[in-house]
Amino acid sequence: MADNIDPAVEKATKEFRAKFQALRDEIGKMIVGHEDVVDGVLTALLVGGHVLLEGVPGLGKTLLIRTLAQAINLKFSRIQFTPDLMPADIIGTTIISEDPASGKRAFEFQYGPLFAQIVLADEINRATPKTQSALLEAMQEHTVTVGGTRHTLEEPFFVMATQNPIEQEGTYPLPEAQLDRFMFKLVVDYSNRDELKTIMDRTTTGYKPDIQAVMNGDEIVGTQKLVRRIVVAPHVQDYIIRLAMASHPQGPYAIDVTNKYVRWGASPRAVQTLTLGAKLNALLDGRYNASFSDAKKIYLPAMRHRVLLNFEGEAEGVSVDEVLTEVLDKTPTMAEAAA
Repeated sequence: MADNIDPAVEKATKEFRAKFQALRDEIGKMIVGHEDVVDGVLTALLVGGHVLLEGVPGLGKTLLIRTLAQAINLKFSRIQFTPDLMPADIIGTTIISEDPASGKRAFEFQYGPLFAQIVLADEINRATPKTQSALLEAMQEHTVTVGGTRHTLEEPFFVMATQNPIEQEGTYPLPEAQLDRFMFKLVVDYSNRDELKTIMDRTTTGYKPDIQAVMNGDEIVGTQKLVRRIVVAPHVQDYIIRLAMASHPQGPYAIDVTNKYVRWGASPRAVQTLTLGAKLNALLDGRYNASFSDAKKIYLPAMRHRVLLNFEGEAEGVSVDEVLTEVLDKTPTMAEAAA
């Protein structure tokens, strides 16, 4: 298989794998553990997606994106979402400016913090739906329209949002249209005993890591193009489609747990996410075609925010991850289906 690969693609693949590991290493200077979360964030960035991080306070969600911004030579902006934040505070506004020399006045657009390349939407669920909606066009189309004028955001453009799952007072749940624009929803769990010791050693002894920038915007855009050249065979493509359709209640591929507990299943964006994520996993493994295991690896983070439970599921305390795990276990690959 490797003999048929364009030497330029093979060289680009080796360079990408080295850069990916370098990014891991730089982030690891600051972030202890959470390897799956780090890999998920990097995967989304390098295929052109966005990430929603969920976890209780103090687990390093904000620190992760700040460290990533240092390891990548891109424009970084942090937006602290609050109930009084307005859309204009994010995207910018048009003001009247006066030329000191001529005294002439003209309308001028003042760019908001959304006009960056890495945007941290901190505690995104604390802002009102009106303000949250300011991100919709930017996340999907990488443009912002103000006063009838369309402004194009600089590539690459990456949004990482955080939310706290335990404080619900004064928060506004993200609407489905907003959630669906995130490639992954990553759950940040508590650190284990050894990780806590390392965190203690680093944060109470004057430890100051030197984070080096190891990738720039052109390299990230190049990686996004490279990932799309990875092949997904028809039988793997069909498996990805069936995985997404298995989340649709009463659908042709729904299993019992889906029909019993799910109200709404995943949109076509889930298929796009699983495909791109599988391609990047293959690339990291030195392969030029995606496999079943590549898709399975990212199934939960790609799907958990796209599936809504019905009343029965919520009443019985069933989690979305439990439903999806059973869907993954009971949806056969093509070979398994034939057997």
